[in-house]
Amino acid sequence: MIELTDPKIQKYLTPYRYEKPVLHGSGILGAFDEKAVDIPFVFWHQNKYYMLYTGFDGKGYQSALATSDDLLHWEHKGVILKRNLDSDRWDRIGGAATWMIKESDDFNQIPKLGKVEGKYWLVYHSYPSTGYENGPAEIGLAWTEDEELLDWHFPDKPCFSWKDGADWEAGGLYKACIIRNNDIWYMFYNAKDKEERWTEQTGVATSKDLLHWERYEGNPVMKVNRESWDERFVSDPYIVKDGDIWVNFYFGYGKIYEDGHSHAQEGLALSADLLHWEKVREPILSFGPEGTYYSGHVHKASIVKKDDTLYHFYCATCPWKEGDPTSAYGEYRTICVAANKKF
Repeated sequence: MIELTDPKIQKYLTPYRYEKPVLHGSGILGAFDEKAVDIPFVFWHQNKYYMLYTGFDGKGYQSALATSDDLLHWEHKGVILKRNLDSDRWDRIGGAATWMIKESDDFNQIPKLGKVEGKYWLVYHSYPSTGYENGPAEIGLAWTEDEELLDWHFPDKPCFSWKDGADWEAGGLYKACIIRNNDIWYMFYNAKDKEERWTEQTGVATSKDLLHWERYEGNPVMKVNRESWDERFVSDPYIVKDGDIWVNFYFGYGKIYEDGHSHAQEGLALSADLLHWEKVREPILSFGPEGTYYSGHVHKASIVKKDDTLYHFYCATCPWKEGDPTSAYGEYRTICVAANKKF
């Protein structure tokens, strides 16, 4: 394992946190984000920063876009992945959009969207029943030619399912990220098994056309470590390339801390070939003390390097308290950001 003090990973660390969330739910009855926001994905488009993110209203996930000029102050733009309970579609409950295919996966470049066959592509997962992540989710790929990124075309069936997977993913699929290497598409995804106290791990599938995917026989490529802080979850990959090295910002979960709780925290792993990964021993972004916005969970990274500043967006949770604008199952869930220098 790589030690947290290793010089080669210092460039990926973001110890300075912005003083407040950059995005939170509306708290408006019936709104897509009535109870929470989740899963940021930040990129540059049409001379603005955009954030793809997920909202939760108690019935399920729907996904939206926000825009910003400075990466700290965000304005809602529109909901792009909506619920349609009157249909019989596989994604009628809505979905959590987690990724858009980028022009480059270079860590040192500001993320920008890239077109494939003249279209922008969005990755999402959808659950079969209403509620909070109720039932085993499947993954779909939507596309648009709309430069405003508001009008999306969604597939009639998933592009990737747990149904033809192995036992470790039989409980359903979560976040996927898609990158390109040597003209091959790699889709990394985390999935869970069917145990009551389930385990989440990360696998990979490859494709030449974004339609037909073949699982890697050595899955999962990112496994839990029963003796470490990520003993139950190794989840939500965000993968970029830095020179000859691939870097995965993921989150781990499982260890019970002195407060009697487990906390999701951000981890880091490196690879030379996308298939064999070496983890950093300790979390690179940890939960905080009582009273902070991130005293519960710190997870689901989105990484933006702008000049010499590294921004690490993440979903943070803390116990709900009087005055917080939203509550989901007793938590205040927001999107926050940390950086490699003081704000």
